[in-house]
Amino acid sequence: MAFMMPGVSIIMNICIVAIFWLGAQLVGADTMKVGEVSAFVQYATKILSSITMMSMMIMSISRAQASSARIGAVLDERVDIVNGADPRFEEIKEGSVEFKNVSFRYRGAGGADVLKNISFTASPGETVAILGSTGSGKTTLVNLIPRLYDTSEGEILVDGTNVRDYDIETLRRGIGMVQQNVILFSGSITDNLHWGKDDATEDEIKSAANMACASEFIEKNPDGYNAILGQRGVNFSGGQKQRLSIARALVKRPKILIFDDSTSAVDTATEGKIRHSLHTDMKDTTLILIAQRISAVRNADKILVMENGEIVDIGTHDSLMQTSRVYREIYYSQMEKEEA
Repeated sequence: MAFMMPGVSIIMNICIVAIFWLGAQLVGADTMKVGEVSAFVQYATKILSSITMMSMMIMSISRAQASSARIGAVLDERVDIVNGADPRFEEIKEGSVEFKNVSFRYRGAGGADVLKNISFTASPGETVAILGSTGSGKTTLVNLIPRLYDTSEGEILVDGTNVRDYDIETLRRGIGMVQQNVILFSGSITDNLHWGKDDATEDEIKSAANMACASEFIEKNPDGYNAILGQRGVNFSGGQKQRLSIARALVKRPKILIFDDSTSAVDTATEGKIRHSLHTDMKDTTLILIAQRISAVRNADKILVMENGEIVDIGTHDSLMQTSRVYREIYYSQMEKEEA
């Protein structure tokens, strides 16, 4: 196009100049009238403009070919995570989670494993917190539970059954997951909460919103639960979007609930209310919590401290303060920031 467009323009202008030059000769020889020359110029301009449009079409066709190749590559991509030969369709009833010597590496990525020899157990109704620096593998670890990825080594058991043996839809229906990057869709608040459970009743939606402390700002809105969200919830604050995302996960009352740093934009008081609601109204749900703040994990039944893809320490807040160097470093660094 860098050469074609200037070239076509030059040819077009040369043709018009040539028509005027030849037309002047013919008019001077009294073999052609001025009006005929003008009409000829108009016709020639329209024809040359069409040629210019054809050159633009060539560029559009080239772009379309490249785009269609990319779309075709996506549509032809085979899904890696599939059901086994005889999948289990039984719903998750207890919510126990057990990692047995789990290691993981991303497909096609060289180097060491992202997760190395991970082993721990989360009993039904237990709160397990995961703490560690950025890049330690916390999010990757919880993504293995609903089979967003498959383990490279070891196995993950949910209610004593390997997650690979579950029907994928059945497995994910029993797991609620609230990720750090909140994705909300254009539409009403009710429509967004229905993504958690298609057939949720009005009472179920309001109950989930109450547990997530989202009803506080929803009911202040003149349109209430019919309030319209902009693209990705642009007309709501970060904390409000996180609470809506939590409510969407709670509306289906999952047996396993995963929070991936999903209260980072929520103030401490509201975070405490949400946690109290979970312990009161969903005490049988197993909660796996990723957080950066010690205040968010100190009351957990079990805290996993991760570093470089490994669990370096496991225990309660009090025991880790006595035995874990990494946990103490995180604790004191946050205390110093709060004091400053």
